[in-house]
Amino acid sequence: MSIVLEATDLTRHYEVGGGMFSPVRTLKALDGASFVLERGKTLAVVGESGCGKSTLARVITMIEPPTAGSFKIGGTEIAGASTETLKSMRARVQIVFQNPYGSLNPRQKIGHALEEPLLVNTKASQSERTEKAREMMVAVGLRPEHYDRYPHMFSGGQRQRIAIARALMLNPEILVLDEPVSALDVSIQAQVLNLLASLQEKFNLAYLFISHDLAVVKHIADTAMVMYLGHVVEQGAAKDLFSDPKHPYTKALLSATPQADPMAKRNRIVLQGELPSPLNPPSGCSFRTRCPIAQDYCATATPQLRRLKGVDVACHFAE
Repeated sequence: MSIVLEATDLTRHYEVGGGMFSPVRTLKALDGASFVLERGKTLAVVGESGCGKSTLARVITMIEPPTAGSFKIGGTEIAGASTETLKSMRARVQIVFQNPYGSLNPRQKIGHALEEPLLVNTKASQSERTEKAREMMVAVGLRPEHYDRYPHMFSGGQRQRIAIARALMLNPEILVLDEPVSALDVSIQAQVLNLLASLQEKFNLAYLFISHDLAVVKHIADTAMVMYLGHVVEQGAAKDLFSDPKHPYTKALLSATPQADPMAKRNRIVLQGELPSPLNPPSGCSFRTRCPIAQDYCATATPQLRRLKGVDVACHFAE
């Protein structure tokens, strides 16, 4: 097992308000996530909008610093690291965003967009940058004549291939994929997912795959982490988590996932109420206001992750 990233109690809070008539409040967007990323493996992070997935992506890619906790890349501590250390480490972690239409400069030719990371971060010559860009275009299934075209001349799937190629230009060890196929047609989603699997095998990449689509996650993840209101509520091997979920929130998410077999029996779990505000989360267990098995005890005690039949679950009554 080759661990490339290790996070411990990773936290990101924001101070909100503080105007003339409102006190400063703390928004706990990410509240104590611990996990490891292994080379050649995929960790999927799933949950509703507002659960902290994208905040986690920004912290891991060093766009924002953590408020507390630790995370190491290749044994180097990133939390609290110097500017020089952060600059040297950013090349090792790259991100592919959700929207292929918004992640590319419409006035920049594709070849120049691919060369730009090398221009900014390395001393490679023009010929070396061009050669690397063309190699990466081939790796993601683009043709040589695409080099001098503009983004508007490509389909959504092609643009996402360009975004993936750009992310790989600096030879990263970790790729953060923030909803990389949710903006694409279903038929194109499969092509991009197959491409990502091929690139992971070819370059031995570690993937942090962020998604709300459990049908996608189920087929690509080695391990999975389910989040709710900034908290990790369940994590473990994907095959165990999907075949026998322990947390009631994970069960509800899986029950809403479409199945290919129309004859398959499903016990649909409908969550009651709205997602609470992260500025005013419930006491005790953050999920208790929507949980079908909540007890009085859940309002007073915050559940901690504990091992239960092969997965870690944060629920007092998971049994």
